Amino acid sequence: MKTKLLLGIALLSLMACNKHNPLIDAPYTPFDVPAFNEIKLEHYLPAFREAIKRNQAEIDAIVNNSEEPTFANTIEALDRSGQLLDRVESAFFNVLEADGNDQMDAIANEVSPLLSDFQDGVILNEALFARVKAVYDQRDNLGLNPEQMRLLTETYKDFADNGANLPADKKERLKEINKELALLSLQFGQNVVAETNAYQLFITDEAELEGLPESAKAAAREDAVAAGRNDAWLFTPKRTSFTPVLQYCKNRNLRRELLMAYTTRCNHDNENDNKAVINKTMHLRVEKAHLMGYDCPADYILADCMAKDSKTVDAFLQSVWEPSLAAAKREAAELQKLLDKDLPGEKLQPWDWWYYAEKLRRQKYDLDEEEIKPYFELSNVRRGAFQLAHNLYGINFEQLQDMPVYNPEVEVFKVTDADGELVGVLYTDYFPRAGKRPGAWMNNICNQYIDADGVDHRPVIINVGNFNKPTQGNPSLLSLDDVETLFHEFGHALHGLLSKATYKTLSGTNTPRDFVELPSQFMENYCYEPEILRTYAFHYQTGEVMPDELIEKINAAKKFNQGFVETELLSASILDMDYHEITDTLDFDVNAFEAASLKKMHMIPEIIVRYRSTFYNHIFTTGYEAGYYSYTWSAVLDADAFAAFKETGDILNSEVAARFRHLLEQGGTRDAAELYREFRGKEAEPEHLLRRKGFID
Repeated sequence: MKTKLLLGIALLSLMACNKHNPLIDAPYTPFDVPAFNEIKLEHYLPAFREAIKRNQAEIDAIVNNSEEPTFANTIEALDRSGQLLDRVESAFFNVLEADGNDQMDAIANEVSPLLSDFQDGVILNEALFARVKAVYDQRDNLGLNPEQMRLLTETYKDFADNGANLPADKKERLKEINKELALLSLQFGQNVVAETNAYQLFITDEAELEGLPESAKAAAREDAVAAGRNDAWLFTPKRTSFTPVLQYCKNRNLRRELLMAYTTRCNHDNENDNKAVINKTMHLRVEKAHLMGYDCPADYILADCMAKDSKTVDAFLQSVWEPSLAAAKREAAELQKLLDKDLPGEKLQPWDWWYYAEKLRRQKYDLDEEEIKPYFELSNVRRGAFQLAHNLYGINFEQLQDMPVYNPEVEVFKVTDADGELVGVLYTDYFPRAGKRPGAWMNNICNQYIDADGVDHRPVIINVGNFNKPTQGNPSLLSLDDVETLFHEFGHALHGLLSKATYKTLSGTNTPRDFVELPSQFMENYCYEPEILRTYAFHYQTGEVMPDELIEKINAAKKFNQGFVETELLSASILDMDYHEITDTLDFDVNAFEAASLKKMHMIPEIIVRYRSTFYNHIFTTGYEAGYYSYTWSAVLDADAFAAFKETGDILNSEVAARFRHLLEQGGTRDAAELYREFRGKEAEPEHLLRRKGFID
């Protein structure tokens, strides 16, 4: 099948070679965004080939420059090269992740080795590295400003950390490894999407759905109708589909069925199984680490992060794991008591946790999420996030019509500063579809940078999610978790939008991974603050603002179930580290490895790790390998940063907000730890996070 697809794509590409290609011959579009409305499948491969060709010509010009290497003719020239390739890559991979299909997958499989070869050809180019090193060696005598020095240092490290100092034979092996890893990453993600889409559970007896809210049943009915079944309700392993069942449905067997469908994806020894992919990936990552002089992939990867090495991360995770696990055990005991009343003699299972946690939350706080959801209509929540950004940073959002989009569900907003100056453009794409990978994320469509003529090219950013689609008669209503996710990804978007770097390599979210989650998680702190809630929590039918009584209930329950939340999260972080602390390239049983990792951390059986190995996209496809801990590392920073506002008695304090905006604007132009200390005046204190979770007084 894939061979036929590739042949078809190749023929289309040949046909497109002599025709207008909107990716190469970019037509005028507002704010220079890609012409998504004109781009067709046949345009991608010719655009990639042409962009690589032009970028190679730029590299050759740097290498063949007869003048002595300087910061301008080597380091700046390198940073400013590849604009067309950046444009083509961002257009293609954003669509692939959010609106892909078999043809896009086939193109990705063909393009990935081309990109890997080209990138390795640049980073392992001895003549180019010689020029970079020549500039780096005289760095103290060049009179560079701090940002220029940062670019020079990071450029040199990028070459050195990716094999530029290796002997020729090892360079060739590194190229092969990188090419294989790129293809394995694609395969892993494609398998997860295929496996997620393959599972469908049709329920024809409404009695089996006892307890499920009407809104969830309506969504399941619409999904069934769309799948050609007018007599049923359809459930899938997508979170928007199965989470309401786990939370509300009395049918224990149905809860178990759907949770197992979600947590066993790509672990069925079929064509979508990822266990062999994981083995190959880890073998290659270990071999690559060894080539680079490190014992394990974690130490190689973490050298450029705030944490610096695996021992630091392990100690950090353990310090948070112990209070989290203790809290989870207390929560499990409470839930077991509720289960005993319904099913005497039965033991609490993972498919029971959400159901009984919801019951317990109602008992303790008289809080029913179905009572809350009508106040969290998607467009209102987004408007609240926009208003918060305005209150903190003075920026404004204006929806744009008739913009080029890759799917009709995408919406576009112009972002301006208080003086009307363009800050950037924000795309939002919030609803699940067959070709979209699970989860939520932020990406750049266009980077921010200042060109050689001093023109500031403002960024184009996208936020993508998988929230509940509107149903007939009802808008998209969000859960508490969904609200946090929207604010989280919007925090990433602000980090990209507010960037004021000179160089694209250092702009926006180009920061260490254990720092990049600070801006996103910082925004979550505001979700349920009463004065912020009143700006967006309006009942979708009556328009009334959420009552103070309900706001108080939400805030009273903020620390509820946090042992579960943190244990689920941290177990995934520890599993990630265990994988990347492997030191040999021997085959291993993935399920046994995962079980041993969970046993070592004393994971309680009532909770399933947030991401089981075979669908752990973060560490096998999206660049978070040995990096999932960064969510918790950054949580220490974000809780401490929010405390800076709280300490003033004003969560919108303009002076503190100006300092935090300055932090966001810097991108990767400064050392992350130094940048945070400048904002806060001291190191972050973990007590703020533990107190927020309710783990300490």
